[in-house]
Amino acid sequence: MDYTVYFADKAVVFTAKTPGEGWYAVTPAPDGGISRAKVTKILESYNKAAVVTPDPGAAFGAFAAEFALIEAAGGVVVNDCGQWLMIRRNGRWDLPKGHLECGERIEECAAREIEEETGVRAGVVRPLCDTLHAYYFPKTERWELKRTHWYELHTASCARLVPQAEEGIEQVVWCTPAEVTRNLRDAFPTIRCVVAAMGK
Repeated sequence: MDYTVYFADKAVVFTAKTPGEGWYAVTPAPDGGISRAKVTKILESYNKAAVVTPDPGAAFGAFAAEFALIEAAGGVVVNDCGQWLMIRRNGRWDLPKGHLECGERIEECAAREIEEETGVRAGVVRPLCDTLHAYYFPKTERWELKRTHWYELHTASCARLVPQAEEGIEQVVWCTPAEVTRNLRDAFPTIRCVVAAMGK
């Protein structure tokens, strides 16, 4: 199994075989590990790096141990008109998501975060995929690795949209499929992965 970790618009994949063109291949140390410092240094010069190793799971596990793991959930809400809910946050198109709270089920987290960030109450239809996103968080002065569990959700109405401004959300909009495609040009790769998982 491969593990892809996104650093904003850049990516590192832990894999058993060298991916196609455009990837910078890296051979890990004899113990099978590669440090966060080495990966971030490589990503200064390359957009995509592949850590090629016989045991991708072990290499990823050692790499992930250098981060604080954050669990989160979010999703794609579809209404009865076939429109998809999108948000614009910090100048880019995104999907609503947020951190898992203590004692909360992951599906409940997805629905709660969507309602908090957009004002839309929706029910989970099915799981879509998980994404991994790494970043340095100045507030806590640590590197975090966020695993976001993504779901498709449904709501009957085109409810009034209320952007959660304190979370940096500038807009909440219902989008036609054509508008979603256009907005993806200005979205992070993780969001494009989620839309691809919708399979529509």
